[in-house]
Amino acid sequence: MYKYLLIILLVAFAYNASSQTSKLVQGTLVDERTKKEVEKVTIVIKNIESKDSFSTKTNADGLFQFKNIPLGKYEFKINDTEYKRDSTFVFEITPEHFENFTFGKPIDSKLKVSKIFNWGNRMMTDATGKTYVKEHYWSHLVAKILLFFYGFILLLIFFYSLLQLNLAIAYKKNKKKPKKQTPHFDPQTAPKVTVQLPMFNEMYVATRIIDAIAAFDYPKDKLQIQVLDDSTDETKDLIANKVAEVAATGVNIQHIHRVDRTGYKAGALDAAMDRVEGDFIAIFDADFIPEPDFLQLTMPYFQDEKVGVVQTRWGHLNKDYSLLTELQAFGLNGHFAIEQGGRNAVGHFINFNGTGGIWRKICIEDAGGWEHDTLTEDLDLSYRAQMKGWKFQYLEDVVSPAELPITMSALKSQQHRWMKGGVECFKKMSGRLLTTKGVRFSDRIHGISHLFNSSIFIFILIVALLSLLILQVKDSFSDLNVVLQFMSIFVLSTIFLMVYYWYSFRDRTPDGKKSFPKFAWRFLQFLVISMGLSVNNSVAVIEGYLGIKSSFVRTPKFNIAKKSEFKQNKYDKKKLNLVNIIEGFLSAVFLFTAIHRSIYGDLGMVPFHLMLGIGYGIVFYHSVKEVREANRA
Repeated sequence: MYKYLLIILLVAFAYNASSQTSKLVQGTLVDERTKKEVEKVTIVIKNIESKDSFSTKTNADGLFQFKNIPLGKYEFKINDTEYKRDSTFVFEITPEHFENFTFGKPIDSKLKVSKIFNWGNRMMTDATGKTYVKEHYWSHLVAKILLFFYGFILLLIFFYSLLQLNLAIAYKKNKKKPKKQTPHFDPQTAPKVTVQLPMFNEMYVATRIIDAIAAFDYPKDKLQIQVLDDSTDETKDLIANKVAEVAATGVNIQHIHRVDRTGYKAGALDAAMDRVEGDFIAIFDADFIPEPDFLQLTMPYFQDEKVGVVQTRWGHLNKDYSLLTELQAFGLNGHFAIEQGGRNAVGHFINFNGTGGIWRKICIEDAGGWEHDTLTEDLDLSYRAQMKGWKFQYLEDVVSPAELPITMSALKSQQHRWMKGGVECFKKMSGRLLTTKGVRFSDRIHGISHLFNSSIFIFILIVALLSLLILQVKDSFSDLNVVLQFMSIFVLSTIFLMVYYWYSFRDRTPDGKKSFPKFAWRFLQFLVISMGLSVNNSVAVIEGYLGIKSSFVRTPKFNIAKKSEFKQNKYDKKKLNLVNIIEGFLSAVFLFTAIHRSIYGDLGMVPFHLMLGIGYGIVFYHSVKEVREANRA
């Protein structure tokens, strides 16, 4: 009897015990940012009363399961080297969950650091001699170094934009001053001028510039024209015929043809110096069409014996051809108004722009003559002359119209030459500028900035690439986010540049201040394309610093003003290269990053990355499109 009663009690106890557990406790773990399931992450639940712990790991679907878990209150936590314990919370298993307890929605987990910084643990020892592991010590240090370098580059960009703002203010102040009386032109006392026209395979525009110079309203006995021709194609015959035609009208004109292109443009200018008859030398590239009164408006300024150069502003024959030409005009107007005008207003060094200006012959000789160890011989000679004490006069109101590049390949070729030549001049002249006696401190600072400014493009590229890593730093180390927030002050750099271009844009627009919305949109477009050109220009800058020599590749000219007149240009070489591929790749990377960050609400760098993605994309698209069109032609 007792035996059967004992058996019944044991069965009842066993049934009661089994009813105090949940057969299955389960849920899903997902990444907080991506909402994707995470696998092989250890989950621990700990009974608050008994302190018993149970652990399991998520499978490939992020699913975790516990079997036969006693009822009660539990603390849920993640115990993993990669994920934070931010998901710790308390839940309760009650008799209702006898069959199973399922978490109603996926549980978020957050990485301790992004995968790129998930390394670098270090064994540490505390004051008591106990050792412990400090997670991500070395990766955290690397993050600090990256942040410092990123901030340093931003600081250089900020300093550059601050100097540009300073020039803009100087320009604005000068515009408010009463205009000085223009020196009077007297044809009786006018000095003899030689006009030099350096050319190389310019069959589309060669005769046009010769006609324009022959039409100068200047005493014929005081004008000499030299066509410095290095051509190797039919341009040579076109020039010869045009020179003979002009000479027959009584104009003093010579066709000087070289078969050896040593020194390229600078070499041609230097080689012709012993045949120069004038005491002053005006220089025009083949795509310019100066007005007949050009010499009348410029020569009187040489009445000041200290003036070695008179430089005029470039106009734009085909500004309205496309958005590309409009943006080039926008940028060049900023240079010729603020940089040239602002520097000249306060007596800082400016540069002869290679064309559209006049040199005093003795100034060239005193400065050491034309040298061809850089691609920007104009900038080089300009600084040598000014360090010798010669004054440069900039005439903003005298315009020399010229053609803007109409294709992306032509623009990139021009930019490459300018950027590389600028770096070559920086390497050559910066030391002299800092040590030459008699140069004002402010002139040294602005001069170094001027010579160094092509490097701004490599700074843009470095900041762009580093920003991808900085986002990972932001995700990984919350203690460094304060530094990132402080860096937002460098938005001022963009504002300073905006002021710089606003002054030049407003002075060229009849509507004045009312045109600001139009300006803001144009400035944004200009900024985007400038960013898009940063790979092309950075390659040129790097080549300049490494001393890699290259030939003088002149910008192809088209002699057209409307798209309906477009025709293929045999000088505009088009082919896909590594730079194009990098531009396409970066466009995809930055657009993806901008979209990805927007989706997850991290908007801090989205505008910057969006501009980079669009800029690289536009440059890449047009580069590829032009290659395809050229191949079909």
